[in-house]
Amino acid sequence: MKPGWKIESLGELCDFQRGLTYAKSDEADVSNNIVLRATNIDLTTNLLDFAELKYINDKVVVPASKKVKKDSLMICTASGSKSHLGKVAYIDDDYGYAFGGFMGMITPKNGLVPKYLFHLMTSDAYKDFIGELSDGANINNLKFDDLKKFQVPHPKPDEQQRIVGILDEAFEGIATAKANAEKNLQNARALFESYLQFVFTQGGKGWEEKTLGDVCETTQGVQIPKNLHSKSPGKNLRRYLYISDFEHDENLKYVEDIYPTKRVTENDLIVVNTGATAGKIFRGIDGVLSNNLFKVTLNPGVDGDFLYYFVTSSLFKEHQKKIVKGTANPHMGHENFKSTPVNIPPLDVQLDTVAKLDGLSEETKRLTSIYDRKLAALGTLKKSMLHQAFSGKL
Repeated sequence: MKPGWKIESLGELCDFQRGLTYAKSDEADVSNNIVLRATNIDLTTNLLDFAELKYINDKVVVPASKKVKKDSLMICTASGSKSHLGKVAYIDDDYGYAFGGFMGMITPKNGLVPKYLFHLMTSDAYKDFIGELSDGANINNLKFDDLKKFQVPHPKPDEQQRIVGILDEAFEGIATAKANAEKNLQNARALFESYLQFVFTQGGKGWEEKTLGDVCETTQGVQIPKNLHSKSPGKNLRRYLYISDFEHDENLKYVEDIYPTKRVTENDLIVVNTGATAGKIFRGIDGVLSNNLFKVTLNPGVDGDFLYYFVTSSLFKEHQKKIVKGTANPHMGHENFKSTPVNIPPLDVQLDTVAKLDGLSEETKRLTSIYDRKLAALGTLKKSMLHQAFSGKL
């Protein structure tokens, strides 16, 4: 530890206050009594977010101790998600708002700069401490008695203020750079999507207005009893494709290769027929379709890449919202799918269009990779600065 620094527990350096509890019947559509909850702390930025406020009846008397105080920290002490447990926000003003029963307030005593503590409680050291409290147990509650044990390395107040000044300035620059990178990332994706939509709405010489039913056939998957599934690939076996297989390659199943009409190759389109993801379309998987999927077989004169670009466009997705039926159990339906209007040009134009889209898609992926790496680097830089700050190296 750097000379002049101390290490003390959070319990020695701060006061703690639990949040306000109230009955469901106390809630109101609008009032002067505002209660902050876990949703009012942004998980990514640790900033206060007042977009979603909770109101309780004006008749409820809120003690001053249950209202957030300037230069304190609000902390989430209970959550359905462990990732939100322990998240904090710095209270920069006396808002007069209460904080709810699943929240707490930490108020530093003399000698500990509040903003210094805030930065420390956004560091990996703090997050690791919170993670260890709940490791191996299904516990989504944070006890103050446990939280008080968190070790706080700190120099004298003037040195804390110096560190806070450096971190605030640096993080403001990082936030600006991150916002610019995210905007550029959105712009790159929006440019590709805009061109994709333009392609399928422009029309032109030789283009014909058709429906998907005019250019393809659909075949429903098959339900195969579980006793006929195999957990291992083998001779004459093919993958049995569930919806979950498109997101995860775990717990794969295999079935006998005796269903030629239910097979798909890596070039076929696969449509989710029912369920929460009804209408989603995949490609590039070889196997036998389960009964909540159907495959799309293209008629001669229609290029598979061209049609795949169409069904991944916002034009199709907007139409999809209209044709997927049901709320409890959403359903696409073959006929609904086939009713989708589509502009189809001659095959040579399709191939030329695909070549242009492939080029733009590759450029979009390249830019996406650059901006993703930049965002990751900015995140790493912030973590590194926090580590240096609280190990006396800043």
